[in-house]
Amino acid sequence: MAFENWSFGKPTKGLPWPNDENGKPIEPAFLVHLSAVDLEGQIVISMLESEGIPVVTQYPNGGSFGRVIIGISGTGIDLYVPITRLEDAIGMLEGEIAEDGYEEDDLV
Repeated sequence: MAFENWSFGKPTKGLPWPNDENGKPIEPAFLVHLSAVDLEGQIVISMLESEGIPVVTQYPNGGSFGRVIIGISGTGIDLYVPITRLEDAIGMLEGEIAEDGYEEDDLV
C-alpha cells in the first residue's frame, strides 16, 4: 500500500517515525479510537512513547476544529503506530506485559 501522499495528524512528542530498509516511512497502523476525553489520549500516548513507540494522532470528522474552539475534540482521537510495533502497542493497551517483562497473570 502506497502512503507517499498519506498525511499524519499532529506528531506527538517527537519520536522519529521509523523508515524501512529503502528509507521510506513504515506503514502506519490504526491502534485505537479513544473517547473525547483528551486526558485519556495523553496518558496512552505517554505510555506508548515511554516504550519507544512513536504515535501520531488524527482527530476524525472535524475534531481538530472542536479542539481549537472548545479545547477538546468532540469526536475523539485516533492513534496510529508503525505497523512493525503494532503488536507491542496492543499488548501494552491490553496490559498483557508488566514493566519487568513478566505476564501480569504470573505476578501474584
